[in-house]
Amino acid sequence: MPFSSLRDFMAQLESKGRLVRVSEPISPVLEMTEIQTRLLAEGGPAVLFENVIGPDGKKYDMPALANLFGTVERVAWGMDREPEQLREVGETLAFLRQPEPPGGWREALDMLPLLKTVMAMKPRTVGYGPCQDVIMQGDDIDLSRLPIQSCWPGEPAPLITWPLVVTKGPGKRKEDDFNLGIYRMQVLGKDKTLMRWLKHRGGAQHYQRWKNEKPEPLPAAVVIGADPGTILAAVTPVPDTLSEYQFAGLLRGKKVDLVDCKTVPLKVPAEAEIVIEGYVSLEEYGDEGPYGDHTGYYNSVEKFPVFNVSAITMRRDAIYLTTFTGRPPDEPSVLGEGLNEVFIPLIQQQFPEIVDFWLPPEGCSYRIAVISMKKAYPGHAKRVMMGAWSYLRQFMYTKWLIIVDDDINARDWKDVMWAISTRMDPVRDVTMIENTPIDYLDFASPESGLGGKIGLDATNKWPPETKREWGHEIRMDQEVIDLVDRKWSSLGLPGSGKAIWRK
Repeated sequence: MPFSSLRDFMAQLESKGRLVRVSEPISPVLEMTEIQTRLLAEGGPAVLFENVIGPDGKKYDMPALANLFGTVERVAWGMDREPEQLREVGETLAFLRQPEPPGGWREALDMLPLLKTVMAMKPRTVGYGPCQDVIMQGDDIDLSRLPIQSCWPGEPAPLITWPLVVTKGPGKRKEDDFNLGIYRMQVLGKDKTLMRWLKHRGGAQHYQRWKNEKPEPLPAAVVIGADPGTILAAVTPVPDTLSEYQFAGLLRGKKVDLVDCKTVPLKVPAEAEIVIEGYVSLEEYGDEGPYGDHTGYYNSVEKFPVFNVSAITMRRDAIYLTTFTGRPPDEPSVLGEGLNEVFIPLIQQQFPEIVDFWLPPEGCSYRIAVISMKKAYPGHAKRVMMGAWSYLRQFMYTKWLIIVDDDINARDWKDVMWAISTRMDPVRDVTMIENTPIDYLDFASPESGLGGKIGLDATNKWPPETKREWGHEIRMDQEVIDLVDRKWSSLGLPGSGKAIWRK
């Protein structure tokens, strides 16, 4: 069933035992993070803290919801799917990214139903939304009324960690349509934050184009607690020519209802919990950080633009959505694990020889990738390396690429390590590239935002990649495998007796 709001999704989770309410007093300063780390480590439920107590000892007027997408199951449910159906989302995105028209009338007719559905899912504007039941402007604006989390010791200020930032570019091009992105926001005061967006992200690109063309600050709206489909659309590799609002409608099977903001020329989900309206300064910048990050380290201090709040609107009984980032497992790493299945059809569209693509969670969402492929010619693995680094923006920061043959399970480190140890020469089969874009949070790189990449070709080698006779892999005769399969239940031995060999 499509979820029209965050609370619809919460009701579903609670009915299935995947959401727990906590009435015990909980502080948003560090304590909330510690609880979440323990829940994430064991695949625990989402949690609604109903009694959040501030540093001054007073109870906040609203509860805080954490660990919402703490399992791949909940990520899939948020997209109105089961985990095994996530790849279908990627197949839809691959279709929408097709650069060429269909090859004939039959193919065109096959595509027509999905195209009609996509067009029918354009968001609609409504006159009223619960997100504007309460409106605060002028002296009433006060971000300290929200139970904003302080995640790790030594951080400079509370941090808005699940903001869905809505921007619109300066022109009428498709890439200037509504963009939704998650960019953390350091609180500077009752009506100011920083807007930390990396240069390759959609909001930052809107900001740069706006700065080049207009003198006034960029309007922005920060949505906290949208419906799950809209939140997840913001972290999915949607084509630049398609609005995340439209893709959210496609995920939900239902249009997103939008309302006009009160003080900025933008539209936000009518059913959202909280909306912070304002403008991103073109001139005023501030030092952001250090904050605990998905690397497991505190990030370095960098300058980002100031966001000036012009209004806060919310439901009468608003819920504050929050999370933390840290060394995996954290919510971003779980989201990455779920989205891994979405990426596969996208990358296979460009490189059909790819069999599987794996972003191990301990690789901090995207820094390490393992690709298994059907090798067809010498040098093929290197072509796939270059393609993976350049095809999707998400992988421009991937430092380590390990390429294996299709007889290797890309998701099994034992299998991958065996391939590296037996199919690689450390000199011949390593590709290193200098001075490439790197996440500025990566302290291992020699320069902030600029560093190296390495590709490991752990495939079997073909002439002229090698002049030696290549070894033959050990495998039991199939007849013996089948014989032991038949006998196993009568042998009285422990274990499942499942054969170790792949077909």
